[in-house]
Amino acid sequence: MKEVYSIKDATNKIEHYCAYQERCHEEVVSKLRSMKLDSEEIDEIIARLIGSNFLNESRFACSFARGKHRIKQWGKIRIVNELKFRKITTYNINLALKEITIEEYGTTFHRLAERQWEVIRETNALKKRKKFCDYLLRRGFESNLVYEKVKELEQE
Repeated sequence: MKEVYSIKDATNKIEHYCAYQERCHEEVVSKLRSMKLDSEEIDEIIARLIGSNFLNESRFACSFARGKHRIKQWGKIRIVNELKFRKITTYNINLALKEITIEEYGTTFHRLAERQWEVIRETNALKKRKKFCDYLLRRGFESNLVYEKVKELEQE
């Protein structure tokens, strides 16, 4: 049997949840629903969290984009799709993408591409090319970048 939370207890618990790591509204609402709160209580708690700056969608989007690019080395397409999946607004998605500089994006892409090209142990040139392209496209890099890079690497 799940315990029933008072608004005060639920607020304290969710403040800790938000302080631990940046969260999007969707995650917080889902967590509050799992605490068996009704929609009026959830709305009230969300309003408090936004008012006390525990919950900030722009800050979440920027932090998410920076982290996924720098740590997981995702491309912009994958970051945008993941943010859309979390119901982040287009305005905040565009704000988040500005967190990644063109230089940093290019450096990450080239380093990842060159490392992947070396790692693929495939004698058939077409299969190697396909594996390489699939990998970078899955990571969320733009197809024109991927295809230009594969041509450049095949020349070497």
